[in-house]
Amino acid sequence: MTEPLRLTCHCGAVELRVTLSEGLEAARRCDCSFCRRRGAPAVSVPLDGLEIVKGAETLTRYQFGTMTAQHHFCSVCGIYTHHRRRSNPNEYGVNMAAIDGVNPRDYDPIKWHDGVNHPSDA
Repeated sequence: MTEPLRLTCHCGAVELRVTLSEGLEAARRCDCSFCRRRGAPAVSVPLDGLEIVKGAETLTRYQFGTMTAQHHFCSVCGIYTHHRRRSNPNEYGVNMAAIDGVNPRDYDPIKWHDGVNHPSDA
């Protein structure tokens, strides 16, 4: 695991402290119907590696389809901060681009995950 990192939404109303399980180099994008529209690359965080430092009351949750994944975003500025994964409900995916000092472009090419053909949809 890595050292804790600070993640914020655009307006600063939400702040998370996250400890990545695999580091920034393991970032990936998903092509499911929601993620491909959102466009943000995600990095993995174990459930106990995410702390909401401020703004819990400002977070809004979105679910669809199987209602397994829980996508969280700031209700003020709309920035996606994190989601509990459908592929592994024991971890979160967090918005790599919302981590302080991180520019996803520095990690290109970022791998793609096949969310269109998810095993839960079979």
